[in-house]
Amino acid sequence: MTALDDKTIVKEYFNTQGFDRWRRIYGDGEVNKVQLDIRDGHQQTIDTVLAWLAADGNVSSLTVCDAGCGVGSLSLPLADAGATVYASDISSKMVGEARDRATNLTDPAKLTLAVSDLESITGRYHTVICLDVLIHYPQADIEQMIAHLTSLAASRLILSFAPKTFGLSLLKKVGEFFPGPSKTTRAYLHRASEIITILIDQGFHIERKNMTSTRFYFSQTIEAVRN
Repeated sequence: MTALDDKTIVKEYFNTQGFDRWRRIYGDGEVNKVQLDIRDGHQQTIDTVLAWLAADGNVSSLTVCDAGCGVGSLSLPLADAGATVYASDISSKMVGEARDRATNLTDPAKLTLAVSDLESITGRYHTVICLDVLIHYPQADIEQMIAHLTSLAASRLILSFAPKTFGLSLLKKVGEFFPGPSKTTRAYLHRASEIITILIDQGFHIERKNMTSTRFYFSQTIEAVRN
């Protein structure tokens, strides 16, 4: 299966039945126990990244690219904290939902939203962040994708991904990663050591790492800083 096929499947999924499911997960309404667990895990990853950026004490001066922004779970708090944020997602419905949620921003001009796949993002940003998106990209495409993201980052790239470990490999079926009766996207696991090697080869070093693990959500977050 080619990357284009994967991209088409992901785009169609998040513009159709997947949109309502993940909008509920990323919202605050009532969900089932599995979806609640995934919501909590994803929020832990968001909170980790926000804490890293806050600890540096310069959020309001940052230009940030949120690549694969979904409904704006990271973009909105970053913009409210004063960062200038460019956020994009392959799903027009996800971007539309993010726009609806952005109406409450203190300064809406701090956030720019666009429909775009990762490969089409252009520009130069102090920090590029791509959370829980690489699960949609097969191993054959990861090096090229990360190289593109590093080319956008003047200083820092923060990635999160489903780590390829022995235990998770045993559970590698899309159903364990996507709740609900319709499971139409593939889930790809990636070895942290391989991701780190790619980042180092692109001229970055690893500054911080964090692993979030709940019953149904597993995500390795890595902050890489340009040498």
